[in-house]
Amino acid sequence: MTSARIQVHTGSERGFTDLTPACRRFVVEHGGGGDGLLSVFVPHATAGVVVMELGAGSDDDALNALDRLLPRDDRWRHRHGSPGHGADHLLPVLVSPSLVLAVVGGRVALGTWQRVAFVDFNTDNPSRHLRLSFVPG
Repeated sequence: MTSARIQVHTGSERGFTDLTPACRRFVVEHGGGGDGLLSVFVPHATAGVVVMELGAGSDDDALNALDRLLPRDDRWRHRHGSPGHGADHLLPVLVSPSLVLAVVGGRVALGTWQRVAFVDFNTDNPSRHLRLSFVPG
């Protein structure tokens, strides 16, 4: 297995950061052109990772849906940080902190419109990291 820690700059806005180029680059550099599995893991209590279409309105729809499920108000017992930060700590209940993707012929096997995205609603931390791991098969 080959593994690396990758820095992700999410900025001060809540939302989705496209990880697809970083995942593809990692597989090219460490996959040897073969088949295997790519693991993407986000070691943060307020973030996750998804596979979805980005840029065509789906990310805004997902943000709105998550805001309805996890309102940014003062109802949460976990209260440090920015207003509504307690909701950030519940995000991993709905958005997994990890995923595994098939790698076939040295390429991440994503569908036409699928992207790998870092989901971060915590504006208190504009720079995050994740772990990419490749297991040859």
